[in-house]
Amino acid sequence: MASASFLFAATGLGSVARVKSPRLFVKSSLDTDVSDMSVNAPKGLFPPEPVHYRGPKLKVAIIGAGLAGMSTAVELLDQGHEVDIYESRSFIGGKVGSFVDRRGNHIEMGLHVFFGCYNNLFRLMKKTYDKARNALALALSPVVKALVDPDGAMSDIRDLDSISFSDWFLSKGGTRMSIQRMWDPVAYALGFIDCDNISARCMLTIFSLFATKTEASLLRMLKGSPDVYLSGPIRNYITERGGRFHLRWGCREILYDKSADGETYVTGLAMSKATNKRLVTADAYVAACDVPGIKRLLPSQWRELELFNKIYELVGVPVVTVQLRYNGWVTELQDLERSRQLRQALGLDNLLYTPDADFSCFADLALTSPEDYYIEDQGSLLQCVLTPGDPYMPLPNDEIIKRVAKQVLALFPSSQGLEVIWSSVVKIGQSLYREGPGKDPFRPDQKTPIKNFFLAGSYTKQDYIDSMEGATLSGRQASAYICDAGEELVALRKKLAAVESQQMETSSVPDELSLYNSSFV
Repeated sequence: MASASFLFAATGLGSVARVKSPRLFVKSSLDTDVSDMSVNAPKGLFPPEPVHYRGPKLKVAIIGAGLAGMSTAVELLDQGHEVDIYESRSFIGGKVGSFVDRRGNHIEMGLHVFFGCYNNLFRLMKKTYDKARNALALALSPVVKALVDPDGAMSDIRDLDSISFSDWFLSKGGTRMSIQRMWDPVAYALGFIDCDNISARCMLTIFSLFATKTEASLLRMLKGSPDVYLSGPIRNYITERGGRFHLRWGCREILYDKSADGETYVTGLAMSKATNKRLVTADAYVAACDVPGIKRLLPSQWRELELFNKIYELVGVPVVTVQLRYNGWVTELQDLERSRQLRQALGLDNLLYTPDADFSCFADLALTSPEDYYIEDQGSLLQCVLTPGDPYMPLPNDEIIKRVAKQVLALFPSSQGLEVIWSSVVKIGQSLYREGPGKDPFRPDQKTPIKNFFLAGSYTKQDYIDSMEGATLSGRQASAYICDAGEELVALRKKLAAVESQQMETSSVPDELSLYNSSFV
């Protein structure tokens, strides 16, 4: 359980600053502690609830079982459609997935923090998990209140996509020192790049919510691993409503054709699992991928279409996530002797930021998410996100662990003498897309020029940033587009069935000349 105080490890090597506030212990509830952020808020961030779908039932195939794919599936199942989700990996969740290694350790793809403004994600969690009232640990940060026009503010923020946050901040009288000491760690945590390279739109989208909603800056972390407390409940919700997961099934090729009037449409997905192959057909197809995934998946000929060609202007940011398990409590600063005992978990129970290490944000998961990460007779489990990750990508894991452990010691000199007893390194070559200045116009809409082909993913067009919330929102938008096109999709299905039937009839009619010639044999 996290304390009601915001921690910022940002005062210098070997020191950690803590914003003083009463130490309160809060049990987070998605019913009482999470207010409806959609009230008086931009509609692009918080869409209204969808109207009940009254059209024909559709069969939908989704490529990708990350948050975007599962969000799409939940919305479609709630509207009565048939859904199949195909995932090339052995586990679900995408960038927020986790798995258990042979020793029972939960390995994550990154450090996942739930801001109070993640209304769409909390809405999804409320649907899928009755126990979500206890799924999140709650922490509170200071927030500046302001009275603004939310939709007008959002419009102004969109116009700032062409400049970096540094340029905007300095033009408003900010200093380079404050960027380096405070805002760079925040930018690294949000987009894995610094203030000189992240667009003002990306940063100010978050800050506008912090300014208008006191709940927006609440920080939450899962009580345990994402597979247990996030992906797992969503998976159960989907399967209980007839949705199907097909793990280790990857899409090798999108099959498509053109009608007589030149309209392109998808005819199926060529799927494979090891040596097994399968053709998947549906009324609608959703590619819920990340940036490198969608680039690999799209047929090269589709780059003739502007929407698809723009995607190739987006590039993912490398990130490295390191877990270090110690034989004591690294962040316990008050009592050196108690930091060596293993009977009770001690230390800073919150998300931490620092400008003085290669990991901009980190946390002791044994404290913040104890259900799966606290292990009896073991100590801290530090999870550190290395951003930018470029310098670390070519390094062997042992060297990465050595460097991170050295930086941990510099931040927490009191941990001198504690040993790393277990570690893990997860490298992602392209994680979030690089939200640099001028990149927002290249994000594609969920609705594409291909009538029965849709996109989902946090990189796609939505007013939020590339994040868990953005992924969830993209799924809602993709589902809405599919439902709006229900009649058209069924008409296309009937049209394709008629063409296929005609082709079969034609192929079954013997050629008269062949029959004539055969009579002389």
